[in-house]
Amino acid sequence: MLLLQFAIYGVLGLTYLGLAIGFFPGLRMNRATIALVGSAFLIALGVLKLQEAWDAIDAKTIVFLLSMMVVNANLSFAGFFPRSLLVLLSFTRSPFGLITVLTFGSGVLSAFFLNDTLALVFTPLTLSLTKSLNLNPIPYLLAVAGATNIGSVATLSGNPQNILIGSFSGIGYLDFARALTPVALIGLVIQVGLLWLLYPSVRSTQPCSSLPNGKARVYKPLYQKTLTIATGLLIAFAVGLPLAESALIAASLLLITRRIKPQRILKQVDWNLLVMFSGLFILSRVTQKLNLLEPFTHATGSPIGLLSVTAVLSNLISNVPAVLLLQPLIPQDNSQSWLLLAAGSTLAGNLTLFGSVANLIVVEAAAELGYKLTFLEHLRFGLPLTVLTLLLTFLLIA
Repeated sequence: MLLLQFAIYGVLGLTYLGLAIGFFPGLRMNRATIALVGSAFLIALGVLKLQEAWDAIDAKTIVFLLSMMVVNANLSFAGFFPRSLLVLLSFTRSPFGLITVLTFGSGVLSAFFLNDTLALVFTPLTLSLTKSLNLNPIPYLLAVAGATNIGSVATLSGNPQNILIGSFSGIGYLDFARALTPVALIGLVIQVGLLWLLYPSVRSTQPCSSLPNGKARVYKPLYQKTLTIATGLLIAFAVGLPLAESALIAASLLLITRRIKPQRILKQVDWNLLVMFSGLFILSRVTQKLNLLEPFTHATGSPIGLLSVTAVLSNLISNVPAVLLLQPLIPQDNSQSWLLLAAGSTLAGNLTLFGSVANLIVVEAAAELGYKLTFLEHLRFGLPLTVLTLLLTFLLIA
């Protein structure tokens, strides 16, 4: 019996350690396979039966996330995101104007479409823009990484952890946005101010010698169809229709097409993320069954305690696992705590390079194109940004 308990706690501890660092030395495993393998071993050890594990997976969250990925893939293939960036850049020609446009453009779009998608699309566009203007790309990359996190705070569809919280809490789309949009907007202003302080080169308000005149390639029929359906989806969210069901119908309508092969759309779905979510749901149920959440009970009883624990856990084991770990401690009708959990888990992602998937996407995409954003370079920007935005959250929500 003692040996079995040792094995159970050992597997659970190793799994969360792997989730924290993202891999195991010497093994080809990522967070998705670590979560899945850890869940399988815990089922094998008898902590949960297979049916219990299956029941632990929240179908609404998985369906919502999958459907939003399909919508985003269609928007990407239609040329929506590059065109949006070029439209934004048409309003300014100066380095400070560009940093402001990138910050607010990335932030606002991230509020409606998954932040990871924006980071993936905007990073190569930003690098191409700064290269053509002979500008230091680092502050502009930081602007994209930070803004996609901050902007995604504003809505339930902005990032995966908000999708989870919407499923658990039952907070309406507009109610959530009404509470956290001020945090997002003021946070974006704070980000612009920090970049202005840290990087003198972005302070110039003099027009650059030239801006790229290239036109974004748009597939007009797909663009019109996708934009119409995406607009209808946002309206459905706003009037209070069920999130998962609305997103599924929108994705289904987009998959009825003669213009693009389904394989191309489905390749854009982040199956790793869906598998990781499923494994994390099971791990969360295991921690509840083993009563391992007791140490956090008192800490999460106050707004400052909840925000602090969320920020720390989000950087230790990543934001989505942190939300799943803490959600059993929050009563469903405690809207304030759910909002603090949403904001804390997202904004804490700006602290380090490893704090959010959006940060990693920016770093890896930049590295592939020959630009290096270091851990310390990001920390110099991310630490004050995280502290200030978390303080802002406490003042506006608590």
